[in-house]
Amino acid sequence: MNPALSISAIALVVLATVIVGFFGLRISRTTDDFLVASRTVRPWWNASAISGEYLSAATFLGLAGLVLLSGTDAFWFPIGYCAGYLALLLFVAAPLRRSGARTIPDFVDARLDSPAARRLTSVLVVLIAWLYIVPQFHGAALTINVVIGLPPWVGAVGVAVIVAVIVAAGGMRSITFVQGFHYWLKLTALGIPVVFLLIASNHVPTEIDPTLIFPLESGPGNQDVYRTVSLVLALLLGTMGLPHVLVRFYTSPDGGSARRTTVIVIVMISAFYMLSSTMGLIARRYAGDLADPATADSVVLLLPSRLIPGLGGELITALIIAGAFAAFISTASGLVVSIAGVVSQEVLGGGVRAFRVAALASVVVPLLVTFVTAPSGLTSSVGLVFLVAASSLSPVLLLGVWWRGLTARGAITGMLVGSGSVALAVIVSSLGIVRNPILDAALAQPAAWIVPLATLATILVSRLTRRAPSTRVDRFFLRLHAPER
Repeated sequence: MNPALSISAIALVVLATVIVGFFGLRISRTTDDFLVASRTVRPWWNASAISGEYLSAATFLGLAGLVLLSGTDAFWFPIGYCAGYLALLLFVAAPLRRSGARTIPDFVDARLDSPAARRLTSVLVVLIAWLYIVPQFHGAALTINVVIGLPPWVGAVGVAVIVAVIVAAGGMRSITFVQGFHYWLKLTALGIPVVFLLIASNHVPTEIDPTLIFPLESGPGNQDVYRTVSLVLALLLGTMGLPHVLVRFYTSPDGGSARRTTVIVIVMISAFYMLSSTMGLIARRYAGDLADPATADSVVLLLPSRLIPGLGGELITALIIAGAFAAFISTASGLVVSIAGVVSQEVLGGGVRAFRVAALASVVVPLLVTFVTAPSGLTSSVGLVFLVAASSLSPVLLLGVWWRGLTARGAITGMLVGSGSVALAVIVSSLGIVRNPILDAALAQPAAWIVPLATLATILVSRLTRRAPSTRVDRFFLRLHAPER
């Protein structure tokens, strides 16, 4: 790889990001601008911004690596990701926008009138966002190390500084422009290489049996049923609990606009997943030697030089690097906005200055975690985030939108049971002390039993602590479900 081209690609992405972000900064003035872009973002641009922040390092680098490792088994990840937005469209997108809230804790407090539930929700929002930021920093570290040879910490620190400055300067309004631009950059940065690699692959001999790419005995119809159902459930419901995704619906002008935004997002991310999966299938045929958990995430960066030697391959690699850095920056930016909005309101008293302080502080903890942890597979790291979100926030949000009987104590119990069960499952599974294969599978993919457990705990405790019918709840439900017109 050509270090000069790689550095130039990164520099151009950073420069373009700063310029686009500055455009948003010029019109960011009020607290609403910083938290929800004053609720003025139209469906097409909001969908571009949501897609830009949702398509993270796990998608840009990790999905192709997972396809390389697992073949068609990996296709359940994009299926689950897209299905999550369908669930958002059907159940929560419009009601969340109509609630009038600016953050997820705002919504929980408005629905339950409970400071304790609000505080617990705030803690979970920050925790989920931090867990999601760490893979972005690991991805940046990996990219810098592979393509330029610099120490990994350079990439992590570079992305952290850029994100902190951009978010602190312009908030949600500025980041909306940046993320929308980044989606189209990422689509181009993967689409063009896929086309050229497919053309080049016709002229590259290989002795690998093509049936290794689509083995007949494997695929979405022949997986372990429990693991498949549990994975898809975690991805589907996890999308509904991701703070940086949910907060973007607060930027829509109304509930109908939020629904239209979601439909467009499904189309946009589906197009990107097709490209990323295709890249993984090409790698499975021509880069089988990289099929190792330690190197699989770098296959997107290394594949062009194998199939297209010389300057052409280096230019394509530089384009991919540009897209990868756009992925790190846009996803981390959305996560920092969601953290800063919560911290500024819950801890620092609100306002623009509090938001900026919170944004600068929000990158410190995940950056430190990046330094002391070894990167595992990017897709599996993000899968843990979806599991936590699906088990803790999603049941409460769904019940809060659709069930009048939800109480504060029920919600608190459900969030604690869900998040605590995930922590227990992860710890026990990582220790490797379980010898029973059925129990081991249940701990390795625990969403199929944790989500029902958390939901059941929420319902039972709500039943035991229910109060007399409240006109406040009736008015709130009318606001959630009555069309604006």
